[in-house]
Amino acid sequence: MPVSRSVVIGVDSSTQSTKAVAVDTATGRVLGTGRAPHTVTGTGGARESDPEEWWTALVTAVRAALHDAGTGPGGAIDPEDVVGIAVAGQQHGLVALGADHRPLRPALLWNDTRSAPQAAALTDRLGGPGAWLDRTGSVPVASMTAAKWQWLREHEPHHAEATAAVRLPHDLLTERLSGEAATDPGDASGTCWYATADGAYDPDVLALLGLDPAHLPTVAPTGATRVGGLTAAAAEALGLPRTVAVAAGTGDNMAAAIGLGLGTGGLLDHPVVSLGTSGTVFAATRTRPADPALAGFAAADGTYLPLGCTLNCTLAVDRFAGLLGLDREDALPGGETVVLPYLDGERTPDLPAASGLVTGLRHTTDPRALLGAAYEGAAFTLLRALDGLLTACGLDPADPAVRDRPLRLIGGGARGRTWTETVRRLSGRPLVLPAATELVALGAAALAAAAATGQNPVTLATAWGTGTGQTLPAVARDEETWGRVEGVLAAAGQGLLG
Repeated sequence: MPVSRSVVIGVDSSTQSTKAVAVDTATGRVLGTGRAPHTVTGTGGARESDPEEWWTALVTAVRAALHDAGTGPGGAIDPEDVVGIAVAGQQHGLVALGADHRPLRPALLWNDTRSAPQAAALTDRLGGPGAWLDRTGSVPVASMTAAKWQWLREHEPHHAEATAAVRLPHDLLTERLSGEAATDPGDASGTCWYATADGAYDPDVLALLGLDPAHLPTVAPTGATRVGGLTAAAAEALGLPRTVAVAAGTGDNMAAAIGLGLGTGGLLDHPVVSLGTSGTVFAATRTRPADPALAGFAAADGTYLPLGCTLNCTLAVDRFAGLLGLDREDALPGGETVVLPYLDGERTPDLPAASGLVTGLRHTTDPRALLGAAYEGAAFTLLRALDGLLTACGLDPADPAVRDRPLRLIGGGARGRTWTETVRRLSGRPLVLPAATELVALGAAALAAAAATGQNPVTLATAWGTGTGQTLPAVARDEETWGRVEGVLAAAGQGLLG
């Protein structure tokens, strides 16, 4: 007979796959995991996915996690033990639904850069970057949902006119689970039509976009808010009872922050560097910083989560490894070679039309050093964004007391030796490598547990210990490499390099 226990499901619906974890609510122990892939299409600046595939992947991944946990007769848990579920999704994606509540076209993903001209035009139309920062905490860039909606209006007006509802990726999945159109402040703050200062959609921005507020989901107070139970269709698809609490959920970065236990500290709580398809730097704060280079996000627990994002991280470096015929770990320090791996344009710095740049090549250049330079360029871009984040939070990045604070290194790249050592060398800071491997899904699980029990999700995740792990001591910062990459970026920005 299964042992009765309380279990929650955390879902990470990311760019390339869905991951699900079944977690013991009391201990945070992962009982089972499941995964299913997504398809991303598009060439040039286009990046799109079929939202229906996300739902299929969610069902597949959740069922796999439950099977892995031993659900069923004689298994470790019973479906009736599952008390909550929450979805954390890739941010910014635009899902346009028709009158039948089905997608009118593939979703425009966060890394679709075609809307860069619309982002620039919207910035000007509202009165410049300062006006956007005052209202939404962020300035439109190609990644933001507002720019994508404007692109749809201009390039596919028939789809914009037929739109009856607009959803973010995690919103769509939460609605499929619960039947309720709901989002949370964290993911909503990535649209550029949600006012982080007021905690509501900005009517002037919606008017500028020609977007009917009735097309948008209700914003729940936090990502842990219970928005309903499972619909009959969702319960049947997942093999779970309808009594399962569905949390409002949140964006992937906000869920990772919850999984790390961020939100309980003071001015700046545990700076985080995330190495994934994209790279991000973020921290939980009690204040609302305003910097045009940052996304001034709200957090899922009511704090703020300022974030810097780069488009080119592990995927770009892996592309260099493939071009050179090398294993991703077969790298050396770049020496005089510098690579700016902006293969998909770049978001921070805001260079959506940029391409990759290699300089300093010699006949004697070792291919392994060229790969190492790609690592250095990607890590430099992220750490430079981190310095901007610290400054926006009122801290001096050069202050030894600030520089001595450990960085939490997460994401797929954090499992790689070369990524870890490159970040360590260029930052000169100690690193904490959390032992948990699926922090976004675990953060979603904490939101699910909070929705089912009424507890604080950050407190739960902290008690679970999902943010703890190995600490690597600081090494001397590689100022020579830092200065070399910084000089090339400055020259490239001034058009001095062809």
